[in-house]
Amino acid sequence: MFVGIDVGTSVVKAAAFDRAGRQLAVEARPVGLHVRAGTVEQDMREVYAAVVDVLRVVTGRLGEPVELAGLTGQGDGVWLVDEAGRPVRPAISWMDGRTHELVDQWLADGTFEAVFRRTGSALFPGCPGPLLAWLDRHEPASLDRAAAAVCCKDMVFQRLTGAGRAVTDVSDASMPFLDPRTRRYDDGVVELLGLTRRRWLLPAIGDPIATGTAGGEGLPAGTRLANGPYDLPACALGAGVTAPGDGLLIVGTCLASLVATAEVDLGGEPAGLYISTDRPGHRLRAMPAMVGTAALDWVLATTGARHEELDALLAEAPPGSSGVRVLPYFAPSGERAPFVEPGLRAELLGVCLETRPAHLVRATCEGIGYAARHCLTAAGLTGTLAVCGGGTRSPAWTRLLADVLGRPLRVVEGEVGARGAVLAAAERHGVALDRAAWTEPARVVEPDPDRAAYYAKGYEEHLELLAGARQRARR
Repeated sequence: MFVGIDVGTSVVKAAAFDRAGRQLAVEARPVGLHVRAGTVEQDMREVYAAVVDVLRVVTGRLGEPVELAGLTGQGDGVWLVDEAGRPVRPAISWMDGRTHELVDQWLADGTFEAVFRRTGSALFPGCPGPLLAWLDRHEPASLDRAAAAVCCKDMVFQRLTGAGRAVTDVSDASMPFLDPRTRRYDDGVVELLGLTRRRWLLPAIGDPIATGTAGGEGLPAGTRLANGPYDLPACALGAGVTAPGDGLLIVGTCLASLVATAEVDLGGEPAGLYISTDRPGHRLRAMPAMVGTAALDWVLATTGARHEELDALLAEAPPGSSGVRVLPYFAPSGERAPFVEPGLRAELLGVCLETRPAHLVRATCEGIGYAARHCLTAAGLTGTLAVCGGGTRSPAWTRLLADVLGRPLRVVEGEVGARGAVLAAAERHGVALDRAAWTEPARVVEPDPDRAAYYAKGYEEHLELLAGARQRARR
């Protein structure tokens, strides 16, 4: 039995797989987000207790020995821990917005672009750089008490193994301090962000990923464990996205577009990031957009429709939604990929008294599809495309996405991140697994040629509308 642990933002999961890659069992526990006045924090004790609980249940349910376990989880944010991996203060989530003014200042004074030109990482409010700089200015005592500033899965790994020091991996280190060419921290970036005196808080980088053995909490004592890539690259690995040019679209609360690449291009418009992986020379060009299923959730709630009605609503309105267009940039923080526009807001166009809820819903799904196409194009997609995430549970929306993107979609189901965590752990420990079998898609959805041609024109119109919206956002 192989176990993958995925420490998500709102749900912690453990999934068990057999040697052939069949998913045998999943256990999940919700964890809280404490939201107040633009801040989003989490209780590390609650998160760790949920990890131990789901592991205990999964391993007890199957009653078989665990050969190997892999760990993944949410990225970014700041999780300040002491020498034993225990919390110094509540974790600050990647969703946190307290550093908006600081990021705006860096956008204006050139720091933002200078960091991107060195690392290929476009800063956003919830990533470690701005958060550490904010803490250094407003809460220095917390940094003084900490032994390390890690990400979520790193805290869990240290606690499960009892490791004597904090360690991360190259994927979590990628934002924003890692030079993707050297796979080492860029001290010039640390200096640009005013954090030289806090440099010692950055954890050691396990390259390749760090390994250890469980101490007996959740997993049987002695179980081999690997501190794998965070959730985005873990999903890419679990979906079989490893060949240069191949991509993955995660249709979740936010859209995450990832394309495998061996190249690093630090030119162009600063946006997205390069995620280093456990294989030297292999990276993911990532465009993690703020737009996603949260936009659809808002439209469904506003129109009084239910998620269960989505497929029927999509069938009720024709392609193009009778002229209704939605620029689905509903996030209060604007957009961060494939461009950075903090002031951008959603726009609804072509609405009249004859507009029905189905038109708004379909136009929103189309708009999200156009945003995904924009991200994937910017990320350099040239090969196959896998999709996963909650949005793919709707067959009608998945077909619509295939049409809007104009390419076949390899739909990957199950706990894709946990699957990728196991594959990373197996490679690190020298355990031979059939990757093709582990990453086989559940189905392939082909685009309709006529609708794909229609949406190709719609995409160009989307880009024109977006250009106008970006100009208005800057006024």
